[in-house]
Amino acid sequence: MSLVLKLIAGIVLGILAGLYAPVWLVQLLLTFKGLFGELLFFTIPLLILFFITSGIAALPRNSGKLLGRTLTIAYLSTVVAGTVAFFVASLVVPMFTTAAQHTASVTGTIIEPFLRMDIPPVFGVMTALALAFIFGLGIASTQAEQLKKISDQGRDIIQLLLEKVIIPLLPLYIAGEFAQMAVAGTVFTTLKTFGIVLLLAVVMHWLWIITLYTIAGIKAGRSPFTLIKNMLPAYFTALGTMSSAATIPVALQATKKNGVKPDVANFTVPLCATIHLSGSTITIVTCAMAVITMQNGLEMPSFATMLPFIFMLGVVMLAAPGVPGGAVMSAVGLLGSMLGFGEAAVTLMIALYMAQDSFGTACNVTGDGAIAVLVDKS
Repeated sequence: MSLVLKLIAGIVLGILAGLYAPVWLVQLLLTFKGLFGELLFFTIPLLILFFITSGIAALPRNSGKLLGRTLTIAYLSTVVAGTVAFFVASLVVPMFTTAAQHTASVTGTIIEPFLRMDIPPVFGVMTALALAFIFGLGIASTQAEQLKKISDQGRDIIQLLLEKVIIPLLPLYIAGEFAQMAVAGTVFTTLKTFGIVLLLAVVMHWLWIITLYTIAGIKAGRSPFTLIKNMLPAYFTALGTMSSAATIPVALQATKKNGVKPDVANFTVPLCATIHLSGSTITIVTCAMAVITMQNGLEMPSFATMLPFIFMLGVVMLAAPGVPGGAVMSAVGLLGSMLGFGEAAVTLMIALYMAQDSFGTACNVTGDGAIAVLVDKS
């Protein structure tokens, strides 16, 4: 939770700098923002390659129908949750963000950074995704231990970069974007949108949790609200840790309390911690719709455009790193390649997502318990 406080501090620092600081200080923030953004976009394809390769190669083998059933239910939950979020957000978000869009269209002061530097990625996002599937499935099929070791070590290096450099410096990166918005005169309408999107995402999280447990309760012949009550310790643990992995012990205990067989719970809960991301998908889709309405040059996507994005989102977040913000970091490439997000839109997206990451993670973890019930009873 300290990261959330640091992000809020970054937003406040950026606003104050944009409104009251001398021009050179704003230029310094914008220079850092530009250089950090280059590092971020350079890292994303490597993150997708190593994390997805390692995740696919590490999927449990010799599990037969249990593995297939868990993967299918988790992926369907992620995709359907994202689809529902798109329809709700496309109706609700524009009602509250129209004013922000009009304000952003007014030309404000433009301040240039001291220095610009281009660091092109080694390869594109879709190339990274294709390579990840080829090598991940190949390693799983051939038991290529050396390649698996390389993918795991690559994942560890990128995770170290995220934990030690990218995530700690995000508040300054976001401060640069908010300083730029404060100079341009669009910052306060943006903050209003932040509050609306946070509330909307949390409401949709709980509606999806209730939906999953209603289906699970019907299947198990039990009250869905009793099942949810037993999972509340996992929800609040995830809310505090912002990590599905860190919540696994509590989620396991709560799932077994819901009557799931121990061997099924021991298999499904740790697996779903990396493959079931319905809460994160709801958050990303809702935040993306808000950013699109706030940014000039971005068109509101049709369902035909958004559905492939949601399908791909469920894949690129596979085995997302166990650090706060891992899901949105994995999704940055898709936001650019499929929805046309530029650097300013991506920065807003990261700020919006990180502000509510703990709620999305809590939704993911709580939903894992419903999937365990469904797998157990089927």
